[in-house]
Amino acid sequence: MAIRQTTRCCCSALALIALLASSGRAQTPAPTARAVKQTRSADDKTPLPLFPVAPIWTLTLNSALTAPPAYRGSLAVFALEGEQIVAYDLSKGSRLWLTTITTEVEPAIGTNEVFIADDSGISALSLSSGELVWRQPLTAALATAPIVDRDRLIVATSSGDIIAMRASDGMELWRQHLPKAPRSRPAVSSTRVFIATDDKQVVALNSDDGAIVWNRMLGGAGHDILAGDDRIFLGSSDRYFYCLNAKDGEVEWRSLTGADAIGLPSADDRVVYFVSLDNLLRGLNRSNGVQQWKSPLVFRPISGPLRWSETLVVAGNEPLLQAFTVRQGKPLGRYAVSTELSAPPYLFVDEARVFPVLVTISADIIGRATVVGATRDMEPTKLPLTPLPNVVQVPTIPNPPRVLEVVSPLPNLIRVDPRAP
Repeated sequence: MAIRQTTRCCCSALALIALLASSGRAQTPAPTARAVKQTRSADDKTPLPLFPVAPIWTLTLNSALTAPPAYRGSLAVFALEGEQIVAYDLSKGSRLWLTTITTEVEPAIGTNEVFIADDSGISALSLSSGELVWRQPLTAALATAPIVDRDRLIVATSSGDIIAMRASDGMELWRQHLPKAPRSRPAVSSTRVFIATDDKQVVALNSDDGAIVWNRMLGGAGHDILAGDDRIFLGSSDRYFYCLNAKDGEVEWRSLTGADAIGLPSADDRVVYFVSLDNLLRGLNRSNGVQQWKSPLVFRPISGPLRWSETLVVAGNEPLLQAFTVRQGKPLGRYAVSTELSAPPYLFVDEARVFPVLVTISADIIGRATVVGATRDMEPTKLPLTPLPNVVQVPTIPNPPRVLEVVSPLPNLIRVDPRAP
């Protein structure tokens, strides 16, 4: 006997019609995130946050990292055990090249070259093939990882030399000697190179010839510098966060923190964001340093905050990341990884996706690194169809007789004479 599903119901025709109408509405598919975004009010300018995110791909490197990776857009360069340097296009998941060279210093990626530093010098590899383009020896070890400034490579040595090399052939363009070695990697603006040194100074060099423009003594040794054409921002070992005028080095303002502010800060046109070792993420007014908000972290941070649109992402010494809003520092959620991070996270824009991709690297028990890309999914989760609860199964009757329904008038019906005024 055929079985069909129905519900126990004794109701009027009007109630049945209402039930069918509501059932039809309940079965209407939920709109996608894209549709929701398109139907929002024209006055609602609030961007959708990056979080929550979920993994979308995994890249197993099968070796341990010997240095932090270098990124530019979707291009990633990894230094691995076994004297290997490998380049990947993360948006396509394809390996571009693999070459044999060893380093314990984070590579730097230029327009056409990848720069690899070792104990004896700098090697420039072709960005497209990994082949050696040029090599320049160095008389002193590097104090920090090199950085790329347009068509030049900026190198800082442990002896205090700041050297600008032409990226295409390694020719030295200028050299400036400082009394103390840099404490963190140089930062650049359109006209300046900024260096925080071990003797608590911040030095600004002319990017064209390396001449000293100004120097400023801080209360402690400075950390990573966020540089702009008008102002620079950095934390210091004296537990202050500083804003300096980029033109003359004057202290515009400073803000006391409970511990060292570490990592590279992030900023927009209103607020500068940074983390400190008292496990806090702060947002300060960019103009005057007034604290806008602060948010607690559940871990000790290992790098500065990443910012995309209205979302800040922070990583720490626990196997997870936290996300916050830029406006009020409100938590947006957490993203767990398999083990503690082997390197700071990274964000890049994939043209094939609406939201950027968040890249994390963690290692297994023997150190082999795994790279995971995660992003926000634009489509809602598809749930399997399930029967209604308390369904009563009623046997069907083959060839049931036709029943004529007689519609009776409603009780207490008042008849109105149409001729009445």
